[in-house]
Amino acid sequence: MKLRKTGVLLAALALTATGCRGGDPESDGAISAPGVTEEACPDAVNEDNGCIYLGTISDLTQGPFAPLGVPITEAQKAFWERVNEDGGIGGYDIDVTEYVRDNLYNPETHAQVYSEIEPDVLALAQTLGSPTTLAILEQMKGADVIAAPASWTSLWGFEDNILESGSSYCVDAMNGVDYYVEQDDITSVMAVGFPGDYGGDAAAGAEMAAEANGIDFTSIETAPGQEAQSGAISAIVRQKPDLVILGTGPTETAVIVGQAAAQGYQGQFLGSSPTWNPALLASPAGPALEALFNHVGPWGSFGTDTPGHQAMRDALGEVDQPNDGYTSGWAWSYPMKAALEQWLEGDYEGTRAGLLQAVEDLETVDFEGMLPEEAGDRTSENDLFLQSLISSVDPDAPAGLAVEQDFFTGPSAEAAEIDGACFEG
Repeated sequence: MKLRKTGVLLAALALTATGCRGGDPESDGAISAPGVTEEACPDAVNEDNGCIYLGTISDLTQGPFAPLGVPITEAQKAFWERVNEDGGIGGYDIDVTEYVRDNLYNPETHAQVYSEIEPDVLALAQTLGSPTTLAILEQMKGADVIAAPASWTSLWGFEDNILESGSSYCVDAMNGVDYYVEQDDITSVMAVGFPGDYGGDAAAGAEMAAEANGIDFTSIETAPGQEAQSGAISAIVRQKPDLVILGTGPTETAVIVGQAAAQGYQGQFLGSSPTWNPALLASPAGPALEALFNHVGPWGSFGTDTPGHQAMRDALGEVDQPNDGYTSGWAWSYPMKAALEQWLEGDYEGTRAGLLQAVEDLETVDFEGMLPEEAGDRTSENDLFLQSLISSVDPDAPAGLAVEQDFFTGPSAEAAEIDGACFEG
């Protein structure tokens, strides 16, 4: 059956059943999922369309990733506005503004606000953070809720309800170590990051690659906050590793790189996706970041030349400060769009479970060049994408980063047998 809006009479009949939406007249079903209405969205672009509500739970004020969470959320709003301006999907506009909540980067808060909005949304356009998303994952599974994450832990490749995009922290770290082994013939690597499934995932990948390359490895855990970095800085300056893999926030990145350089460290830093913010270039650590820091991630920075990046820039218009929160928010939205299209246009039940099945059947996703289409394949035993990009600091680039090495898979990731979350291994 096709889950499309099919006419005024059918719509009127559907309104008699709470929460239901008319289906194809030749089918025997209707949409009965929460967060889907016959009524148009508030301030609808297409007044004759129904509305699909997607929730957003992000770090919007005082958490360590608020400088990324705010532009992620703004970019996703612009992404879905573009979809609506193109006519919507299957007779529906998509609303990602009605149910936006701040998680303060706190798992308990995340779980609380999820419980508040879950009855009113079909899925989550964004759930920011790995530990915060883990706090709601079992509830999501119980209700067949899917979500686009704002994090890159390798665990998401093994969770059906999480609609991730791009490479994980673990894979990025493996590819990063391989890159430096090939480019600079490094002999030692240190991972410095938050404990748990962010810093821990990057550290696990770095350790796997170090072992594969026969080089020394050490790992230092560090807590969030500027004042908490003295131990990590001391370890870097004392041990002098050739490469430091960072799994921290932007603030911690600036403190660690700036103070380690001030104390004489002359090695290289490679930051995972959430470590960078172009505002750091204006901080006292700016010169050290230009000299010593590179970035590894799942896609090119804000100014990269792809149709998807251009569409994002066009949709956003002028922004005060280009930031790769925008880039990530835009890129993360493509798989949700593909899943909704498949659900509404294919032979699926008009339920959350039907949408989940549509997700599991995705073979490709059109990322408009921001990622290869095969990055959207959900049909393999695990869907870990193994390609990363390396970017260097470029003050003249819109968000301070320019691609140095385009999509590649290093020998460590190519040979690795990853059958579960790296940080749990």
